[in-house]
Amino acid sequence: MVVVQFTFAIAFIICTVVIYRQIKFAQNRDTGYDLNNLAYVYMKGDIARNYPIIKSELLRSGVVTNITRTNSPALDIWTNNDSYEWPGKNPNTRQSFAEYITDGMFAKTLGLPIVQGRDIDVNRYPADTASVLLNEHAAKTMGFTNAVGQHIKSWKGNLMVVGVVKNFVAGSPYAPPLPMVIQGHNKKEFGTISLRLNGDNSTSKNISAISSIFKKYNPDYPFDYKFYDDSYSVMFEDDKNTGKIAAVFAGLTIFISCMGLFALAACMAEGRVKEIGIRKVLGASVTRIATLLTKDFLILICISFVIAAPIAWWLMSGWLSHYPYHTNLSWWIFGITGLCSIIIAFSTVAYQAIKAAIVNPVSSLKAE
Repeated sequence: MVVVQFTFAIAFIICTVVIYRQIKFAQNRDTGYDLNNLAYVYMKGDIARNYPIIKSELLRSGVVTNITRTNSPALDIWTNNDSYEWPGKNPNTRQSFAEYITDGMFAKTLGLPIVQGRDIDVNRYPADTASVLLNEHAAKTMGFTNAVGQHIKSWKGNLMVVGVVKNFVAGSPYAPPLPMVIQGHNKKEFGTISLRLNGDNSTSKNISAISSIFKKYNPDYPFDYKFYDDSYSVMFEDDKNTGKIAAVFAGLTIFISCMGLFALAACMAEGRVKEIGIRKVLGASVTRIATLLTKDFLILICISFVIAAPIAWWLMSGWLSHYPYHTNLSWWIFGITGLCSIIIAFSTVAYQAIKAAIVNPVSSLKAE
């Protein structure tokens, strides 16, 4: 019973630690852009029609430092395109690219480092409606060492590369960087406005001013906004819930196991009360007697660990394999879990062992 209970407890503890390490691993990942003071608004109602004046007032008010329109928030991938052709491409290969469209200042608004070339700006460079930015992965996929000035094709026509940006996280935070193409556009297909808020102002002041401008030019719709960092955190909710469930089961299993262990230790101490009395009369110390009563239980916990560790490793290896970007199963997770299990078991049994060891041997033997 002890072995089975602690096998489940140790396995649950290891699984819980690994799940939370995986979540932390992805949360600490470099997203590629600056999530601080970055918000987005979905385009509804009259926003598209009044966008030029909305943009002008936002920038003039000083609550926004940069603004860009895109087909989707940068955290999401709504469009993929596998029709791209480029010089030297294998005609038998089809490569899918995540696709964004923008009217300009995409990299500057998102805080994306530009590795080569420049940002797209349709207002300043009208020809940018036929230009694209590539991320580093896309440039590597196309075999471009110096991508600026290269020409690529898609079903939309001929396009020229004007810049390369650093890889950034989009879609799943656990996925490796995808090859991405960001195309300049000035007419349609925009679904989102991304705003870089002025960090010198309080967030409440920025939001209040932005809200009043949007309500002014889009009065039939409530002002609804989201922060990028909040949306990024939401991506981890499912795994956090899994971790909480594993933690609850681990806690319950440990609690039940310790209750059983406590009762079993009490029963064993009671059954060996005369043996303990004789040993004390013959000179055994309290420490010696306590060790005698606890060592058998600790051996059982070690057996539980030997069984639970490979089971937990197998389960977590399979779980982590579903995430291309994942943490490692470090040996210290198993070591610390095993040590904690022994400490918990020892603390549970030690009370009964010491209690039995300090009893006056006369009281233990008087029934004889």
